[in-house]
Amino acid sequence: MKSIIKQVLTFLPAVLLSLPLFAQDSVYKVSLRDVLELAKQKNRQINIAQTEQDAVDADLRDAQLSKLPLVNINSSYQRFSKVTLYDGGLSDGHSIKRPPTPNSAALGVESAVTIFAGGRQNAAIREQQIRKDLASLNTLDLSGNIFLQAISAYLNIIRLQEQDTVIIEQIKRAETRVKNIETLFRNQKVTRSDLLRAQLILDNQRLSREQNENDLAIAISRLDVLLDLPRHTQIIPTDTVNGEKPGTASLRDLVNSARETSYAILRSQQQLKLQENRIKAIKGAYLPTLQLYSAYGVNYPNNLVFPPVDQAYSVGFIGVKAQYSLSSLYHNKNKEKAAKLRLNALQTQESAIRDDVDQEANALYIKYGESLNRITVAESSIEQASANYRIVSAKYFNQLALLTDLLDADNLYLESKYNLIKSQTDALAFYYRLLYTSGKL
Repeated sequence: MKSIIKQVLTFLPAVLLSLPLFAQDSVYKVSLRDVLELAKQKNRQINIAQTEQDAVDADLRDAQLSKLPLVNINSSYQRFSKVTLYDGGLSDGHSIKRPPTPNSAALGVESAVTIFAGGRQNAAIREQQIRKDLASLNTLDLSGNIFLQAISAYLNIIRLQEQDTVIIEQIKRAETRVKNIETLFRNQKVTRSDLLRAQLILDNQRLSREQNENDLAIAISRLDVLLDLPRHTQIIPTDTVNGEKPGTASLRDLVNSARETSYAILRSQQQLKLQENRIKAIKGAYLPTLQLYSAYGVNYPNNLVFPPVDQAYSVGFIGVKAQYSLSSLYHNKNKEKAAKLRLNALQTQESAIRDDVDQEANALYIKYGESLNRITVAESSIEQASANYRIVSAKYFNQLALLTDLLDADNLYLESKYNLIKSQTDALAFYYRLLYTSGKL
């Protein structure tokens, strides 16, 4: 028994010391910058895109190495059986050793290098280079999209937390209001319906808070998934939405440049380059291929002379090989036509994408300015709604106003605070969406 107690006392400090560590691991106090850094490092989709980028880079290096000479080493050995000779028919045969020796061997090296292929080798390398640029662009686009989702989730958490604070304040007002109405009811200064309605409103507000808390838990869970954090990790934002925001004038250049810097536009341009390169490769098939090739080897026995001699010899050569495909004159005609039609379609698509990006950037710019105006109006509305609530509350408890008027004033006060929170988070959401649309996120 004493040994068991001793073991427990030995391990208990270690367990107790580990508890704060687990608690710290389950709670993250993070700024928006921290969230984006975590997304960059841990988001699985971004990691997959980066892996694909590395794979395409390896494809490019492989295409570049294709211009180097092809080198093969060949070796062989044969041991021949005796040769059966038939002088007077198949029934009269006799065997002799294969002259000059039953053994045969060869060892050699061959090499070939393409010195002209109508530009097809360069086109293949160029295609892989464009694919590498596309993979890099796709990684940037995907990262920007994940960043935008993380920002949206982060802002949503802030919005729900601030709404929770506002709801708690409203519940406290409702609880105080119920207590005061109960006092008035006991003094027979208000009807029972007023008391019941006030209690019902309080219950509804508590349900609203429960709903808000559930929405907050869902928003945190969504951000956990985006950041690849353990399940049930609690995220506490350290940033607020109350700070000064960029003016609309400073974003005008961002809107104007979106037509050139948007990820969608840059991707469309790379697709155009890829199709143009394919047309060059197809045209290269009309041209001949010229190769320089050589070989050198050691052979046994010597079959260059007659009769063959039981000796080894070495010999090599160098030469030029030219090849031209006559079938390319009719095989590539329709290929080239189809490639040019696809190029025209991509050019039209690029123009349409530019218009879409321009329209979206301008729409976000307008909505951002609208949100800034709403913030100013909401701040003023809160002051007015607060003053109105105090006035109506005083009138009600002096029996100069109806309960309906008091509840309307309370709801108006709550709505004005909601509007401020929504306008502040909307403004930042529009701002970051504009950054993403212009390819700056």
